[in-house]
Amino acid sequence: MSQVYDPVRGWLASIAVAAVVAVGLIAVEPSPRAAQAAACTGTSGVTVVVDYGSLGGGVQVACALGDPATGLAALQGAGLTVTGTQRWGLAFVCRINGKPTAATEPCINTPPAGAYWSYWHASGSGAAWTYSTLGATSYNPAPGTVEGWSFGAGAAPSITAP
Repeated sequence: MSQVYDPVRGWLASIAVAAVVAVGLIAVEPSPRAAQAAACTGTSGVTVVVDYGSLGGGVQVACALGDPATGLAALQGAGLTVTGTQRWGLAFVCRINGKPTAATEPCINTPPAGAYWSYWHASGSGAAWTYSTLGATSYNPAPGTVEGWSFGAGAAPSITAP
């Protein structure tokens, strides 16, 4: 008995094979380093502290695993979303995780001096906070250090570097 070629059945079979191959590739594709919702251990990465201050939300601590090239990369690598300003882009952090809201701060230019994200560093757990003299796109944090972000008028994060 001879078989007749059915183009629809052939097309469906091709799609099924492609789906199986794609699932196989996804399964073996190495995943990017995920952030941890706690301070880094030793020199496994850069710990990031975000103090939301008057915006509500308390203080968030996360770990950007590995060796992020910049403070901005550490912030993003810790799983936080970042919005820059229209004028300066991500060179000026305007929002972290949607705070402040667009209704409060449109992020067109730099926010006012009393309501901005200040950027801090600590050499490790328990170390004092030091105000950053460089922007987050220009600073290269070392694994084992702590990056701090605090919303308000330029005060350090309200917790000791974890």
